[in-house]
Amino acid sequence: MENLLLILTYIAVIASAISGALEARKNEMDIVGATTIAFATAFGGGTIRDLLLGRTPVFWVLDPGLTIAAFIFGALSYYRLDRLSNRLFIVVDAIGLGLFSILGATYTLQLELSPIVAVLMGVVTGVFGGVLRDLFCNRIPTIFRHNTELYATCSFVGTCVFMLFIWLNADHFLASIAGSSTIFIMRLAAVRFKVTLPAP
Repeated sequence: MENLLLILTYIAVIASAISGALEARKNEMDIVGATTIAFATAFGGGTIRDLLLGRTPVFWVLDPGLTIAAFIFGALSYYRLDRLSNRLFIVVDAIGLGLFSILGATYTLQLELSPIVAVLMGVVTGVFGGVLRDLFCNRIPTIFRHNTELYATCSFVGTCVFMLFIWLNADHFLASIAGSSTIFIMRLAAVRFKVTLPAP
């Protein structure tokens, strides 16, 4: 179980760091700005989750390898992935959203809190790195714009799917795959078909 969580955490951090660095590049920031945005995107949601749940020190402080991974992949993305930036950004952002949402719910369940809190912590973990990324890039966060494709909704639905599998006593790995895949597929489908929440 712990090894699975560690692997998922590294994948989520790397994917989110890449998305942050690509967004920084698109906004014409230098390498300092890119690594700052990469760190904020990779660690923002998990940090808020840990502080809300009283899990201190926060997750990335306990494992310096996460900081090294975020820096390396953020820097490489900034310098090497410009031609693929738009499509790659959507994919890695969806990966980070999916994995971090499931990790947030998992850590909440480990504290034996209610399923409702687990779902909320999953959404917080999944989306708030992206919120910080957008704020640092001086724009209204994606999840708050009425004309943006589904984002937080994907996290919510996928985390609920994960919780359903847990409630059915499914294997945790299977539940994680089901939940994160739901989020990933929903997010890509929402972008592809321009699916948004109803506007007033």
